Amino acid sequence: MVTVLLIVIYLVFIGLGLPDALLGSAWSIMKFDIGAATEMAGYISLTVSFCTVVSSLFASRLLHRFGTGKVALFSILSTTIALLWCQKRGEICVNQQERQKP
Repeated sequence: MVTVLLIVIYLVFIGLGLPDALLGSAWSIMKFDIGAATEMAGYISLTVSFCTVVSSLFASRLLHRFGTGKVALFSILSTTIALLWCQKRGEICVNQQERQKP
């Protein structure tokens, strides 16, 4: 049982922390795909930091109301949906750019 709990904790940790860490390493390629300037990474980081502070302020209320499992599940599902949407959106942008090439 302890091993299963450690695996779940590890997956939650990776699921919640990975997307934030990927911005710095992926931005050099991402900025060309979305047509953004390098400075936009700073705005994205600022937004992520602000949202982290806001979520931290509401964390205790949410945990007491819904419990740790539901909050973690909702957070991971939200992250997964956002990543899948961004991936799908990126495919659409790339397909449109390929069609416009002479």
